[in-house]
Amino acid sequence: MSQNITEKLTNWRWAICSLLFVSITINYLDRQVLSLTWDEFIKPEFHWNDDIYGNITGIFSLAYAISMLFAGRFIDWIGTKKGFLWAIGVWSLGACLHAVCGIFTEMWFGFESVHELAQATGTTAIAISTVSMYAFLVARCVLALGESGNFPAAIKVTAEYFPKKDRAFATSIFNSGASIGALAAPLSIPPLAKAFGWEWAFVIIGAFGFAWMGFWIFMYDTPQNFYKKGKHVNKAELDYIESDKLTDVKEAVVHVEEKKIPFLKCFTFKQTWAFAFGKFMTDGVWWFFLFWTPSYLNNQFGIKTTEGLGMALIFTLYAITTVLSIYGGKLPTIFINRSGANPYAARMKAMLIFAFFPLCVLLAQPLAYQFEGSMGRTVAWIPVLLISMGCAAHQSWSANLFTTVGDMFPKAAIASIIGIGGMAGGLGSLILQKSAGKLFTHAELTNMNFFGFEGKPAGYFIIFCICSVAYLIGWSVIKTLVPKYKLVVVD
Repeated sequence: MSQNITEKLTNWRWAICSLLFVSITINYLDRQVLSLTWDEFIKPEFHWNDDIYGNITGIFSLAYAISMLFAGRFIDWIGTKKGFLWAIGVWSLGACLHAVCGIFTEMWFGFESVHELAQATGTTAIAISTVSMYAFLVARCVLALGESGNFPAAIKVTAEYFPKKDRAFATSIFNSGASIGALAAPLSIPPLAKAFGWEWAFVIIGAFGFAWMGFWIFMYDTPQNFYKKGKHVNKAELDYIESDKLTDVKEAVVHVEEKKIPFLKCFTFKQTWAFAFGKFMTDGVWWFFLFWTPSYLNNQFGIKTTEGLGMALIFTLYAITTVLSIYGGKLPTIFINRSGANPYAARMKAMLIFAFFPLCVLLAQPLAYQFEGSMGRTVAWIPVLLISMGCAAHQSWSANLFTTVGDMFPKAAIASIIGIGGMAGGLGSLILQKSAGKLFTHAELTNMNFFGFEGKPAGYFIIFCICSVAYLIGWSVIKTLVPKYKLVVVD
């Protein structure tokens, strides 16, 4: 029986994209539990300061960076389905491990209650802060190890299920899960911590990952295998997914994608270094706002995450980020359809536009101080709205930066290149997180002055300045290294 040439496409690629979206949402919920509980719940219990929190977030970034170097290769080696299962299983375990850090610290010192920990003074308090910090570092490193496999696997799945012209849009959709996770976090985590204790917030949120694994086992396979089985993917959708094989035949993509690139050889391509530098300059910016915004609101404006105003501020920040970032992923497709530009050129044009938006963050501190007298604590809406513009720009930038890898590398190497870039992003975040923690502690102790700001506000303004220009620097280096689209060909 001949196949109907007008057969309607199945849409299983969007079901898979939805599953990726949920995994990223869970990922960012797990990642943000600490940032939403440390200042109000954990800090007084373990006698932490900004420097200790900066060490924890910084070492998490370092562990993530090191793990990313191998995660991509691991995903390429073991396969997408098994690799994703390992990744989310390990990070969910790491998320739940945070809950035992308090019990471990109590046992270490022979205390019988949290109250005894919190009431300690002098050298005992210092020792408690140190021991608890190392306990949390173990949990954070396990979390980082698992999370390092998330994006390499997700980007590889996107390359398997979408043609190049749709990858940025698909990536922006599942990548918006980061914003949704950050959006849901302030509405769920502080109330959980307040009602049941901060330990149960880690356990309950961490358990979502184990539930996701069941869906992944039954819903994922390659589109080619689904078509052979007569399930979910029909001929029309498979042809659409593989449409690049027809349009790129002059560049021998079909043959290139059958070859594997040796891991060390990946470092010989300018395209690898361009992607890695873009991640190095910008990943830390996103993580800084993710990790430090709740503390910033509490320190600068006296707004706690358990308050209605605190929840509303964090929710609004990531609501704006989510809505705007999805359109950002669509922008290159608009450029391609209107001008016929190649995907890389369209992405670079879009990324340049996005690189200017974080400059809004430069105004966050000055405008907050300008209107603080007349607006009181509600003045916090000004920096939050400006920061949200920078965060939305980051997510749009990130979605397009990820998809440049799929544009220029064979599918067999995509996870490895994403892993290398993730390592660079983690190192950039390590530098920014540790620097922020030390800077804020120093600024508070010395009442540091910078451009008229004193104490911690001066420290925040310095970090905001760095965050605002990072994208323009990153774009300039990427454009210098890879000025035009060039497919990586394996000899």
